[in-house]
Amino acid sequence: MEIAVVGSGGWGTAIAMLLHENRHEVTLISYSKEESDNLARKLENPFLPGVHLPADLNYTSDPAAVAKCTVVVVVPPSFAIRSTAKSIAPHLRPDVILVSATKGIEAETGKRMSEIVAEVTGKQVVVLSGPSHAEEVSRRVPTGVVAACTERLPAEIVQEVFMNDHFRVYTSSDPVGVELGAAMKNVIALCAGVCDGMGYGDNTKALLMTRGLTEVARLGMKLGSRTDTFAGLAGIGDLIVTCTSIHSRNRRAGILIGGGMTVDEAMKEVGAVVEGYYATQAVKLLADRIVVDMPITQAAYQVLYENAPVSSALDSLMTRKKGCEVEDAGWSRMN
Repeated sequence: MEIAVVGSGGWGTAIAMLLHENRHEVTLISYSKEESDNLARKLENPFLPGVHLPADLNYTSDPAAVAKCTVVVVVPPSFAIRSTAKSIAPHLRPDVILVSATKGIEAETGKRMSEIVAEVTGKQVVVLSGPSHAEEVSRRVPTGVVAACTERLPAEIVQEVFMNDHFRVYTSSDPVGVELGAAMKNVIALCAGVCDGMGYGDNTKALLMTRGLTEVARLGMKLGSRTDTFAGLAGIGDLIVTCTSIHSRNRRAGILIGGGMTVDEAMKEVGAVVEGYYATQAVKLLADRIVVDMPITQAAYQVLYENAPVSSALDSLMTRKKGCEVEDAGWSRMN
């Protein structure tokens, strides 16, 4: 099968390698000719040091290369998702299967990545997400993800195309929940890194991760997703890996901020896109728009965009009014 991967960052490159290993004819499309030429010449992506790229991958910067492809995977940074979709839209086959593998929410509209791709291209989109660091997928470390679509057949086709003995794919009918989990885990991971940078321990991180998952489930239910999605790979699975891994740019940025760096200094030090920074603003604006209580997201927004001290943000969370852990405690039914 001929497949294009649009976006040659670390994750896009790892996906291209995986699909190549699965014996598909793969074209990796970069944002610029310089980037594409460097990949073809060096056979190494700077985001995946030490990983050798296949010489027989097709490397290009021409978005028209999608014209021959049955499957097109769209995986640029979240801020470039709309422009990337526009660049390929005129060249797509009528029967193409589009896969969105970028995690995030557009701040201006509150739309998920697959919603934007579908809007721009007029095509149905399958969401691919889960705990899947590019550094590990590119080295064939056993990994599990979810292919989500409102229709069964496209999700199962993507499952078949991607799955092999070290990359397991489950299907889901809940793209809303899968994408919200993917976007929100970046926010919570950045906060987890802040706690690490401040020298707090496992208790604090467990508290943050658990209540963070409650926030994303609350948002998801308001937008029509299923609660069981957040107990799966795209929910708690992705949250665990991003909050604890040395590979997580979001956690790394948070550690630097918690250790005393300014937000700008931390972003420059990480040296790559920190999706949690953009997701914090987007999720906060979305929560405000549809009126969902998300205190951790609000505290993160105050630190990242309003220059609030991290200590005061944490204090504001720990001194919130008393409450029950679940919204329906069930006591009235037991009395």
